Amino acid sequence: MTDHLQPVVDRRAWGEQPMAATFDEKTFRRLFRVSLFLKAAFSLSEIVGGVLAYFISQQYLLHLVTMFTQEELTEDPRDFVAHFLVQSAQQMSVSAQHFAAFYLLSHGIIKTFLIVGLLREKLWYYPLSMLVFGAFVAYQLFRFQVTHSLWLMAITILDIVVIAMTWHEYRFLRQRIRTPTKA
Repeated sequence: MTDHLQPVVDRRAWGEQPMAATFDEKTFRRLFRVSLFLKAAFSLSEIVGGVLAYFISQQYLLHLVTMFTQEELTEDPRDFVAHFLVQSAQQMSVSAQHFAAFYLLSHGIIKTFLIVGLLREKLWYYPLSMLVFGAFVAYQLFRFQVTHSLWLMAITILDIVVIAMTWHEYRFLRQRIRTPTKA
């Protein structure tokens, strides 16, 4: 097997034969970097959303949601997504609004800080990122039990995927540090 076609999952630890790689390590690393850039864009949008959530009134939010969903509800009065958005805007309390603002701001700022460290390939950011993202996942799963928010579940799934990719990248970088490259 050539160096660039290492299995993504080393199954030898469980006594299994290694699987043929479906793509090489360079492809996985590119995919990881792309996911970090996407997560960074999402984190920045969380920061903007947190600021907006703090300053926008419930009436204005309801007006915006109604304006954006009105055409869809006219075409399909039973549209699930449009009804979900309108209902969410109608039921948002001031305390929920302040919580959303705080959560989005803190989540976005912390994730942006961690993503910058991961993109710079600073090794100590990897375990810290996995720990922090894992804490976010645990809290988000707790909140999901209360809110049943589909948005929260989507963020949670994304965080779990990034944790798995971060673990793989961390193992790769540690191995690269231990094994000097051939000239």
